[in-house]
Amino acid sequence: MFGGDAVVTLDAKLAREWRLEIEEFHTQYCWTLDRGGIEKWPEFFTDDAIYRITARENFDSGLPVGLVYAEGKAMIRDRAFAIARTQMFAPRYMQHFTSNVRVTEAGVDRAKAISNYLLLQTLMEGPTTIHQSGRYLDTFVRRDGRLLLQERQCIYDTLIVANDLVYPV
Repeated sequence: MFGGDAVVTLDAKLAREWRLEIEEFHTQYCWTLDRGGIEKWPEFFTDDAIYRITARENFDSGLPVGLVYAEGKAMIRDRAFAIARTQMFAPRYMQHFTSNVRVTEAGVDRAKAISNYLLLQTLMEGPTTIHQSGRYLDTFVRRDGRLLLQERQCIYDTLIVANDLVYPV
C-alpha cells in the first residue's frame, strides 16, 4: 500500500543523476540538523512547501492527520524558531540516517523520491534510542542550481511514538 510500489520506467541516466543529487541533499540536510542548525532547516524548502509527519497507518488509510503539519516556508520557519528559542526540553543529540533512495519520477527540474530514514536520539543523561523510523516521500525541485523540497512527507512505521518529538525528521 505504500506509495511508490508501482513499477515505473524512468530514463536510467536521469534517475541516477537525481539519485546522486538527492543523496547529497540528504547528507547536507541531516548534517545541518544533527549539528544543531535548526534555524537553517527552513532553507531546505521552497516557499510553498508542505512538511508533514504522519503515521503509516493513517497514510495507508488515506487520512491526512499527522503529528506535524506545516504549509509553507513561513510555518516551517516558525516551527524552527520555536524549537530553537522558545521551547523547553531536555538536552539531546540527534542522528539522522537516510538510505535506499528510489527515484519514482524524474524530469529536468522536478523529481519525486522515496527514501528510508532512521532518527536516533541520545539524551544527555540516558541511552541512545530509536526515536523514529520510516520513509520520506519527497518532491524535489531545482531552483537556482540547488535542490529544494517542495513536499516532504515523513511516514513513520511505529504505532507508539515518543511524546517528546521535538526536532524535525
